[in-house]
Amino acid sequence: MSTGLLALEDGTVFPGESVGAPGFACGEAVFTTAMTGYQEVVTDPSFAEQLVCFTAPMIGNYGVDRARCESARPHARAALMREARGPAWTDWLHETGVVALTGIDTRSLVLKLRDSGAMRAVAVTRAEDRDEAIALAQSLEPMNGRALVADVSTKQPYVHSETGTVRIAVVDYGCKRSILRRLVRAGAAVTVYPHDVDADELAGYDGVLLSNGPGDPEPLAAEVAVLTELLGRVPVLGICLGHQLLGRAAGFTTSKLPFGHRGANHPVLERATGRVLVTAQNHGFCVDASGANEVTHVSLYDETVEGLAFPKLRARSLQFHPEAGPGPHDAWPLLEKWIDEVALAA
Repeated sequence: MSTGLLALEDGTVFPGESVGAPGFACGEAVFTTAMTGYQEVVTDPSFAEQLVCFTAPMIGNYGVDRARCESARPHARAALMREARGPAWTDWLHETGVVALTGIDTRSLVLKLRDSGAMRAVAVTRAEDRDEAIALAQSLEPMNGRALVADVSTKQPYVHSETGTVRIAVVDYGCKRSILRRLVRAGAAVTVYPHDVDADELAGYDGVLLSNGPGDPEPLAAEVAVLTELLGRVPVLGICLGHQLLGRAAGFTTSKLPFGHRGANHPVLERATGRVLVTAQNHGFCVDASGANEVTHVSLYDETVEGLAFPKLRARSLQFHPEAGPGPHDAWPLLEKWIDEVALAA
């Protein structure tokens, strides 16, 4: 191992030891409170352009498995850990090109990010690059206003599953594989489309799912315009970024959270029943708090909108991840329920 460090835009430096790929990684420093699922986190496209701090004290202790990957490659720029266990996990990080630091004071780092918000940062595997790393972090473009879906979306449509009781089109803004698996398990035939697919193409399906993805929803004006044209023509379900885009298409506003919601233990109130769901989440932007009747779910942390429903338009959305890959299964039935409703209407 070589001595490395994490440099934040305000000049704060956290020393660590390099256990991944050599070099440096630039992006937004964020944290996740999930106790498990480290491989899923690093390969989740929603973590594009981010350096992920794990609050769990030990990462890598149950190895790696290709089946756990949420996409074809890692998207997180760096993994920041208190204690990395190996060799399977650290070897995988090295082989897949992920900068990784162990020995980071993750408790202090998380408190820093909670107090100051997610920050531009650089992780380097050579401690002597300290001053250069700070200067580079200060020069990085902030996440606000960044449209990242084109970098993670599929370039061409593809059929994920040919057989099923309903035909579902998935708009890939950075879709996790576990969402596709849950759709198939619920009985759907699934075709995946790029982020810039047009409304007429989507309207030919029994239902449309708008996937998760990275970055700010506000600059995605073209994607919102497609949804505006699509609404009312076919049942729609949005998840994560898809929820935010649906919200914007319906006239709701979005904004950046100070440090985001990332973890597998986020409480969400289901307004119709009063039930509290423990959910998996990964987002840095949100649909702003609202008392509108269309709001179905609310975060118990900050009252931001976690769910929307537009019955006349046959559209709904969830900020949290009902596929829970990984995470608690409280919200699993919501995805299956939607597929059942689409099948009845088909």
